[in-house]
Parts: sequence; C-alpha cells; structure tokens
Amino acid sequence: MNLKQELQQLNNRLDAIRRKLDAAHERGDMAMIDKFTEERQALTKRIESVKRTQTRQLGKQGNKVGALPFKRPLTKEEQADLGKLKKSVRGLVVVHPMTALGREMGVTQVTGFSPKKF
Repeated sequence: MNLKQELQQLNNRLDAIRRKLDAAHERGDMAMIDKFTEERQALTKRIESVKRTQTRQLGKQGNKVGALPFKRPLTKEEQADLGKLKKSVRGLVVVHPMTALGREMGVTQVTGFSPKKF
C-alpha cells in the first residue's frame, strides 16, 4: 500500500473513531471514552508519521529532479504533444506547478528537466 492510500485509510478510521467518541460522550460511557481517546491519539500519531515520511520522499524526489543539468519551461505546443517530446528527449521529467512535486520545488510554469539540452 502506498503512503497516499495509507494516509486516506488512517484518516477514515480517525473520522469513524471521532464519531464513536462523540456518541460515547453523549451516553456518558467512560470506558468507551477512554478507549476511543487512546485510539484517536495513536491514529493521530501514525498520521503525522506518514505525513513526515511523505514529505521526506517528496523532498528527495525534488532534489533528484532539480539536480538534472538542464531545465526550461515548456511551450504550449510542447505541452500539447508531450508524448512526442518525451520520445525525442530521453530522461525528460515534466513537472507541473499544481502537483505536489511542483509545489515542493516552487515551479511556477510547466517545466521540463532533463540530463541533456532539448
């Protein structure tokens, strides 16, 4: 399971536990309140851990892509036919500013990174 799926699953479980905790508060069931509070704390801790791991992996990927020797913004024509461009330039990595990697790298335009000039 990748980190994104795991994070989604953990958030779903946390949401369910919050609803159960609210119901236990309404009933005044102290045993269940204690149980769900502990589970909520454990899930919150695990979610924070997964998010840190995700950020660390994204940073590594950004550093690897940013270290490629050549980069330039792609024109609209090149963006329209990315398949052709990727076939002509081996090792091309296209980073869009709205993706997580693009936000991490601070890219403002669709940019191509490659080991050789294109």
